Amino acid sequence: MKKRFNRVIYPGTFDPITNGHMDIIKRASSLFDEIVVAVARSSDKGPMFSHEQRLVMAHAACEDIENVKVEGFSNLLVEFCRQRNATIIIRGLRAVSDFEYELQMGYANASLAPEIETIYLMPSLENAFISSSVVRAILKHGASCSHLLPKRVDETIKKSIKCI
Repeated sequence: MKKRFNRVIYPGTFDPITNGHMDIIKRASSLFDEIVVAVARSSDKGPMFSHEQRLVMAHAACEDIENVKVEGFSNLLVEFCRQRNATIIIRGLRAVSDFEYELQMGYANASLAPEIETIYLMPSLENAFISSSVVRAILKHGASCSHLLPKRVDETIKKSIKCI
C-alpha cells in the first residue's frame, strides 16, 4: 500500500519564529508536498507577541518557501489536522528535555486521533541551541538576537520593540 503525504502540520507558538524553526520548516519542505506552519493562539502561555504579530512574522519568514503556508489556530491540534486533511504532525527535537515533553504530546495526540502520526526532526547542530524562550530573554534585556532570527522577523521585531 503506497501512501502519499501531501500536507503536514508544523505547529507551535512561534513566539517568535527562529532560525531553529526555519531549519525544521526547510527540511520538512523538501520531504513533503505542503507544510502548514500552524501558529497556535496559546494565550495561556502568555506570549510576548500577539497572535497577529506571530502570524505576520511567520508569513514573513516563510514567504520564499513555495510549499509552505502559514495559518493560525486555537482549537485542538488534532482537530486542526483533521480540518486540513493532514495525517502528519512535524515536531522539532533539540535536547532530551524536548523529547520528554514531545513524547507526552505525541501520545496524547495519538490517543485522540490514532490516524495522525507525529514525525520528529532535529535541527542542524548550528541551530540546536536556539529556542524562542532564549530569544525572548535576550530581547527583554534589550540585546540584539539578529543572528538567531530570520532577517524579516528581526526587522519586524526591531520595528515593534523600539529598544533594540
